[in-house]
Amino acid sequence: MKNMHDLIIIGAGPAGITAAVYAARKKMGFIVVSKDIGGQTAWSGDVENYTGYQFITGPELAHKFQEHMQHYDVGLRENESVSGVSKTGDKILVVTDKGEYEARTVIIASGKRTRELNVPGEKEFKNKGLTYCATCDGPLFPDKNVAVIGGGNSALDATLQLIKIAKHIHLINIVSGLTGDPIMREQVEASDRVSIINNAKVNAVLGNKFVNAIKIKKEDREETIDVEGVFVEIGLIPNSDFIKDVEKNELGEIKVSLRNETTQPAIFAAGDVTDVPEKQIIIAAGEGSKACLSAFRYLATHRF
Repeated sequence: MKNMHDLIIIGAGPAGITAAVYAARKKMGFIVVSKDIGGQTAWSGDVENYTGYQFITGPELAHKFQEHMQHYDVGLRENESVSGVSKTGDKILVVTDKGEYEARTVIIASGKRTRELNVPGEKEFKNKGLTYCATCDGPLFPDKNVAVIGGGNSALDATLQLIKIAKHIHLINIVSGLTGDPIMREQVEASDRVSIINNAKVNAVLGNKFVNAIKIKKEDREETIDVEGVFVEIGLIPNSDFIKDVEKNELGEIKVSLRNETTQPAIFAAGDVTDVPEKQIIIAAGEGSKACLSAFRYLATHRF
């Protein structure tokens, strides 16, 4: 007989951790199931727009979140990947690669994962010069020529981190102009260490044992650029594949109400996995608190 929890929180990024803090303070019987701690925050570079911190790095902020959660007696199931969520009557079953759990309510706060290029050489050179995390791997490329693929906030953040480390950065952008925050664009455009190549598509990643070049196509002309590192920053995909019985938008984001309700009663969602506009750390944290309060209200107003 499985232990029936009041709540299971899936994910331990800003949304999931905040939901956990609220659940602990409400004395709910709950667990947190997550592949990792910190989510995308742990990958971020400098964070200058989280209230209360004029400046903090992403890993530092993620550590602060984790410390806050650990202040309470939280049942954390770390390094577990959720493969299924299903509801039968008043029971919700959460299946992971390590076991099964039951709950009356669930909050899905599983965030997003990096989008891949899907070009020749990407899989072969993953972790051999090609990476999806400048915060994690940027320090491995001191005084080297590298490429950042993308033109939004993720690509700009990676570029700003690499300006302090790499010799030169080729910023490869598939559209006609950078689309990230103006202040970040200005800093990138002002750096003599950055070459911005707009209207360009990566066709292949080249190398021997490690990356040594990328092949791009610009205006029907192919060009090879010598680089020793490739940072893929072309967007994110919602981690929502494991649940089928809730409505999603065309991007795969889970649709939620103002109270973080999904189309399945007792299942709530928060953070970047949802269709809430503007994917920001502070917004995800606020959504996590709302989702927990909604789950608490649901339990208080239903008989089981």
